[in-house]
Amino acid sequence: MSDLVAYIDGGSLGNPGPSGIGVIIDGSTDGTIRIAKWIGHQDNNVAEYVALLEALQCALGLKAEALHVFSDSEVMVKQMSGEYSCRSPRLYSLNWICRKLTRSLDFSISHVRRENNTEANSLATAAARNAERWYNGRARGTNEF
Repeated sequence: MSDLVAYIDGGSLGNPGPSGIGVIIDGSTDGTIRIAKWIGHQDNNVAEYVALLEALQCALGLKAEALHVFSDSEVMVKQMSGEYSCRSPRLYSLNWICRKLTRSLDFSISHVRRENNTEANSLATAAARNAERWYNGRARGTNEF
């Protein structure tokens, strides 16, 4: 496996609220990989880091040599590149794990404007909305989606 490129996004419906991640990975021999996952009741910053963690784990699983990530979370990008420190107790462990995983790759990360990250954003939003509908439907005793 060679170089991979990932577009990632995490978001919540409310902050905190039902949350999802969207990851698109290009460069795999199997073609483009699209991941949409519900990650429970989180805030936006946690969701952004979980999306990065998912991309890193996928790249390592594919035995990639390099991974370049594009994210619309300027804070996370600056924290991961060392420009900002991560002082938040709830984000510190996610930041640490992601940094540790990046050591196994030729890793880089860049900020991208939200309008250039629409597919990852759509996946994250769909994961959060579908899970919210499922959860609300189950809580009311219906199975309609």
